[in-house]
Amino acid sequence: MSEMQEEVVVNPTMTAKDEAAKTNALIAYGLMILGLFTGVFWFVGAIWAMVKKGDAQGTIFADHYSNITTTFWWGLGLSIICGILTLVVIGYFLAIAVWIWSIFRVVKGLAKLTSNKGYNS
Repeated sequence: MSEMQEEVVVNPTMTAKDEAAKTNALIAYGLMILGLFTGVFWFVGAIWAMVKKGDAQGTIFADHYSNITTTFWWGLGLSIICGILTLVVIGYFLAIAVWIWSIFRVVKGLAKLTSNKGYNS
């Protein structure tokens, strides 16, 4: 194998519960990506993660659900503040920063999820 190629590690010890937790987190992340452009799916993705969080307890993917809900609540709160601050123009710039921060958190989560890693690992 050359230096340019990376070895793909498949985790053969993933249980059915791990697979279900990964699939549900993937659905939630996908909905949140759609929500970055449509709005309503942001809420749907967060609610999906909140509902399925209990099913993921004890799996390697449990912290992805915490990431999704934390990103949702902080994003929502900061967006409300940005909406108020648009009256003095700075809110528009802060809203763009919140949007970029949200993209970063969701993409980082997706990258870790597809690599079969926990969010904080």
